[in-house]
Amino acid sequence: MLDIINHQNVREIRLARAPVNALNPALVKSLTQTLREAIADTDAIVISGQDGLFSAGLDVVELLQLERGGMKDFWAAFFELLETIACAPIPVVAAITGHSPAGGAVICLMCDYRVMSRGEYQIGLNETRVGLIIPPVLHNALARLVGPQVAERMLVNGSMADPEEAFSTGFVDALETGYEATIGHALQYCDTLLSLPRHSMLGNRAIARAHFEQEFAGYSGDGVDAFVDTWFSDETQAVMQALIVQLKSRN
Repeated sequence: MLDIINHQNVREIRLARAPVNALNPALVKSLTQTLREAIADTDAIVISGQDGLFSAGLDVVELLQLERGGMKDFWAAFFELLETIACAPIPVVAAITGHSPAGGAVICLMCDYRVMSRGEYQIGLNETRVGLIIPPVLHNALARLVGPQVAERMLVNGSMADPEEAFSTGFVDALETGYEATIGHALQYCDTLLSLPRHSMLGNRAIARAHFEQEFAGYSGDGVDAFVDTWFSDETQAVMQALIVQLKSRN
């Protein structure tokens, strides 16, 4: 599910769960553990995907089979993954190598820096269109990048952006042409940070990202319960089932 590539003191964690890097309980658990191992023994991390695809988001087909307790466990684990990225004591960079809707986009929001491949790709939080209400911590992470007005428009409409629009709004920090160039840019950004005085770079980074620790600390079990209630609402379940029918028809 994951490929690990070491680039001297930068570790690349490449999502590799066929066919679309959909986030299921096993991948979320593996990615969290792999990130923690990297935090312990490297200086910076790049999270990448496959050529043309970062992650298609949550594995709706698998998750719809879970009962309430299983879905609650998954959502708690997913937020543990996001917190691991957002509150990492070392830089974490996203190499967005293609499509990255919903859960894939959320992972990118938690990173220090985002570089995306040019092409006919989409990124964004389309939760409104599938009947979900996102927790405030995710809204705040988006607003931090694009500003409150643009974040409101994106979230309420559940809109997706192509790479150029994502760059113009500040959702992503840079664009590159081609798969290898996107990953190379992410690695170079890590090298640039690591070339700075370590104490001051990490210290100022910690100050700039301290709000993440506060926000995740405030996302209690009540927040997980609220999301699970939304997931199991009649409206959301109907939208999800229709999405599965659509996906099967494409296949």
